[in-house]
Amino acid sequence: MVSQSAPVFYGDLGSHDRVPLPFSTFIGLCKKRMLTKCKDKEEALDPCLDMENHDAECGDLSLEGVPEQIYLAQVPIMNSDREERVQLEALREDIQTPPILEGKELSSINLWMNNAQARSSTHYDPHNNLLCIVSGRKQVVLWPPSASPSLYPMPIYGEASNHSSVALENPDYSIYPRAEWSMAFAQKVVLEAGDALFIPEGWFHQVDSDDWTIAINFWWRSYIMSSMQEHMDAYYLRRILRRLIDKEMDQVLLELGMGKTRTLTQKFPNGGEADHGDDNCGKMLKGMDIKEKRLCEGNTLVELEPAAVQVLHELVSWVHNCISASQDQESHSASTSDHNLGENDECKKAVTADLNDDPVAKIIWDVKPQTLQYVFLAMAHNFPRTLEALVLHVLSPVGAEVLTRKFDEMDQQILEEDRNRFYEVFYSAFDDQSAAMNSILKGKEAFAQQAFKNVLDKFVGVNLES
Repeated sequence: MVSQSAPVFYGDLGSHDRVPLPFSTFIGLCKKRMLTKCKDKEEALDPCLDMENHDAECGDLSLEGVPEQIYLAQVPIMNSDREERVQLEALREDIQTPPILEGKELSSINLWMNNAQARSSTHYDPHNNLLCIVSGRKQVVLWPPSASPSLYPMPIYGEASNHSSVALENPDYSIYPRAEWSMAFAQKVVLEAGDALFIPEGWFHQVDSDDWTIAINFWWRSYIMSSMQEHMDAYYLRRILRRLIDKEMDQVLLELGMGKTRTLTQKFPNGGEADHGDDNCGKMLKGMDIKEKRLCEGNTLVELEPAAVQVLHELVSWVHNCISASQDQESHSASTSDHNLGENDECKKAVTADLNDDPVAKIIWDVKPQTLQYVFLAMAHNFPRTLEALVLHVLSPVGAEVLTRKFDEMDQQILEEDRNRFYEVFYSAFDDQSAAMNSILKGKEAFAQQAFKNVLDKFVGVNLES
């Protein structure tokens, strides 16, 4: 293998060339480099090589036009996976299979040898790997498969899909921001002659080799891959993607919950009385909270705890502000009736622009399930139009996901009778209850879809346009 980026060797075909070279020529090149290095250091020649033997063995070899740095990478000594010529099959009898590999079905045995310092790009292999150092030294940096997002794997459909996209020299963190923290997931090990390292299937690794390092590696298929039946591939793919999506959704919400804790400093307007109309909200708010109460009993505002009052105030204020902002923007165009407020709501667009900066989702996220229950009961009784606007027009995809998770927590904490009563009162605030349910479900699906895109980008290396 030769590369213009040497001493760094990248795995994609566009970054290196594989050239035919007699093995004896490569050995001669190694000896020539050793001799030159010894002379440069003004060291005794004897520890490096015998000049007479060197002249006798390699004096007739022409090294003109041969690149200074060549990396014998993955030259097969034995290969059971591919029907191709095994260049160094003659060395097979010299390779003693380690006892721990007895009973394993080996895929290949390969020689790795470099005449100068070399660095291989970060990648993973589809086999279990035992790397054995014959002479010299290698430093190996390992990452578990879960570190894939910080390593930006190349697209899954590419020929180098098992390699990282991040350059080893001068990485551009403006393009690959997660890569800046990749070493937090890494482990380093230095291997000397006689050492061996097990690299599990799928683990990313980047290898630095000293001058004249020789290594042998053994590859064998993992039990999971060898026992996986082909007709189950689609099923396993869907199960794995679903699990990754669920984890990505959890991670987004975890990051959302890391924001600053809200301080309960504001007071509910009008001394705790329901506000049935805000002139500043214009025509869109006109009559929003004068909907006839379907249920007379239930939470009154004065019964709410301070924390619930604070949450209620923030939700009502946010909904009113969103609709006011929408009205201001629409005032420059043709007037729009109340029932057309929906997909074109600028407030909702603003909320969905950044999943980690969603005021409504953060408000709901920080609230205990029981407190949120009291807040929604109060909204259903006193501010039904505001609750309707919150769910139908303001709630973003991440907000819908957070809301349903809070509902799940709530369901675990209250009796079935109380649970049924809560949902009856909650959905009574909507003229069209099915529309409310569909809005929440569509929001959840949109959030899951965004998580799916994140998974493809982070783990599969496929970036889909939103």
